[in-house]
Parts: sequence; structure tokens; C-alpha cells
Amino acid sequence: MATLTTSSKRPYHIIVFGATGFTGQFVVEEVARTCNEGPGGTFQWAVIHLSLTFHHLSAGKPELKCVEVIVADVAEPESLAIMCKQGIIVLNCVGPYRFYGEPVVKACIENGAHCIDICGEPQVVNVIPQENGVYIIGSCGFDSIPADMGIRYTQDHFKGTLTAVESFLTINTGPEGGCGHDATWQSAIFGFADSASLRRIRRKFGHKPLPAVGARVKKRWGALFFSKKIEQYVIPFMGSDPSVVRRTQRYMHEEHKHSPYMAYVGIGGLSTMLKTLFAGVVFWFMVKFSLGRGLLTEFPEFFSFGLFSKTGPTRKQMDGTSFCLRFMGEGYTNGQDPSQGKPNATISTEITGPEPGYIATPITMVQAAITLLNEPHCLPNKGGVYTPGSAFARTTLIDRLNKHGIQFSLKKGQ
Repeated sequence: MATLTTSSKRPYHIIVFGATGFTGQFVVEEVARTCNEGPGGTFQWAVIHLSLTFHHLSAGKPELKCVEVIVADVAEPESLAIMCKQGIIVLNCVGPYRFYGEPVVKACIENGAHCIDICGEPQVVNVIPQENGVYIIGSCGFDSIPADMGIRYTQDHFKGTLTAVESFLTINTGPEGGCGHDATWQSAIFGFADSASLRRIRRKFGHKPLPAVGARVKKRWGALFFSKKIEQYVIPFMGSDPSVVRRTQRYMHEEHKHSPYMAYVGIGGLSTMLKTLFAGVVFWFMVKFSLGRGLLTEFPEFFSFGLFSKTGPTRKQMDGTSFCLRFMGEGYTNGQDPSQGKPNATISTEITGPEPGYIATPITMVQAAITLLNEPHCLPNKGGVYTPGSAFARTTLIDRLNKHGIQFSLKKGQ
């Protein structure tokens, strides 16, 4: 099948579940902007709401006045089944996914709808439900399409055997500053509180380490160091990117595309570094106790030093924020034996884009769905649970992202 088409029984190409949430509202706007990119032109879409009223979200937005509204609730399995039977793809924006993700995935599998989410919680992306002929593609937001597709882009541009990659994320804000929404903060709270379950899940899978190629990757001493590459102090990235990339590389191992990966995020200069360390220690201590988690949940702005709030960023803050994700790789040129000597070539690539949480995330999520609609023949042969890198490796997703303001570029080749 060249594209995925609707029918009288399944009238919608895309259904947005969680359309009235903070992130969901921006996903709805992005779907409305790109609804002419479907198979053969315009695609049909609908949003999910707890009632048939959608006025508070569509007010002042003519493009949303005529959107179809379906009533469904994550707590009502029958309503989820009805929703999934009407759409080809469900964009699931209802989080935290550890609490609300499984019912939606279950309904999609049982009723034949593909599911795309923006989960950035490692415990969730490491849980693999049963497949039933549909594609379940997680982590299609800023966590973790830039990292996963960025690794693929770097590998494709390296002429030889790429044996190690590091990434460095920097977030730049404008004069208005920037912050994240409370929902992201809650995901972090409960994710760190339940970190022991992540280790249990990984042990349960019992995956053997992928074989190393070339010289052993050098390890950084300590979790904090100053990077001359971005001129900032950096710490390991605590989101789902490393987990997602490892899953992709395990899937792609047969194509010899395994490159050990470490992800870091810049935290600025000395004063910012000290403040981040203090906040991190307080956060790590408080998430271990129910009282501490309650306080963190109730007062996100205070305990995050303004990095998160219950209202989320303003439009001005989002418009003034951007990201840069740099990849630094090393390996062996064609004809060089990786088992002999040290790597003899390096590569540097870069992804730049707008505010990551609520502008870039809707773009990556919606373009993932549009890619699935238009290029199902380029995805893996059978349905199942996939990471973005394993699902979209042979598609034009990167080209589509380039056209929508998320730019992949080669900065330095070997």
C-alpha cells in the first residue's frame, strides 16, 4: 500500500487525543497548519475532548472552528475503543504516560489504530506491549526524535565505521526567559521516584550488551564537567534519549549501525552550575518521600527555581527560545580496520530548531504521523512497538523536519 487512506468506517487520518492539554493544544494547531500534507492532499482529522464543546480552545482560531470533536476519556475503555475505530493514527498527548499511556496503547492495538506519542519517560519507553499489526511509535517529541534521528543522520554522513557519538544540548532563551509546564515536571518527579523499576525492567529483558567495535569509548570522569565544545558546564541528559537510542541501535544492529552514545545537556556558567547542583540535590532527596513529592508537585516554580510552572511558558517566552543539539562522533574511515589502532576520523553534525517543548515537539510529532500516512511502505515490514529511529530510518522524516524549521546539518566531516 503506497499510503494510508480513510474509509466510511474509519473516517479520520489523524485523531488528537489530549487536545485540550497544555502540549495538546499546540499539537492541534500544528495539525491544522499541516493538514494539506496528507495522502493526495488534505487529510481528515478530529480531536478528542471530554465533551462536545471545544470553544475555549478554538476561540480566535478560525482554522479550528470546523474541526470534528469526538468524546472520549482515558478512564473509560469503551470510549477509547470507539475513538480508535474511527482513526488511522492516534496522536496521544495525555501524560504523564506512566499513569495514562497504557489504556490508550491497549485500545489502539485492539482496534487497529496506529499510535504515536511524545513520551519522555524512560520507564515507559522500556515497556513493550504486544503487537497486533499496528505501529506503536513512542518518544516522537523533542524526546527523542532529534537525538534518535540525529544519530542516524550522523551515521549516514560518516564515510566509514562510526564507533562513538556524544551529543550536547543547549537551550537559548530570549529576554523574557523560559520555563516548562507542570506536566513535564510531574513526569520528572514520578520518574525519579520510581527509578528502581527502570532497572528491574531492563534486567527483565535480559539484553546482552551489543558488541563493541573499535577502540573502547573513553568515559568522562564524574557526572559534571566543563565542555570546551560548547563552552559550558554539562551534565548527563536525564531524559529518555539514551534509552531510545539504545533501543534503536539494538534493533538496527544487523545493519552494523551500532555507535555507543552519550547525551549531555549544557547548564551554563559557574553560578548556574552551582544553582543546578543545589536544586538537583534537593530534588533527588525529596522525590524519595511522599511528603517531598507532594511539595514538589504543589510548588513547581519554587523548587525548580522558575524552570517549571503550573501555567507553562508564555507565547513570548516560546517565541524567544531555541535549541541546538550538537553531535560529535569518531570512527574509522573506509578501508581502516577498526580492530587495529585508534579512531582516525571525526564528524560533527547539528540540529537546530525552535522552543523544544511546545513548538518543536508538535512539529516532530505531527511530521512523524504525516510520514507514516504517506510512506507506510518505508516502515518496518510488520507492526509492533518501535522507536522513531527504527520506524523512520528509511523514510523522508528528516527532509520533512528540515522544511518545518528543525534543521539537520553537517558541520564537519572527515
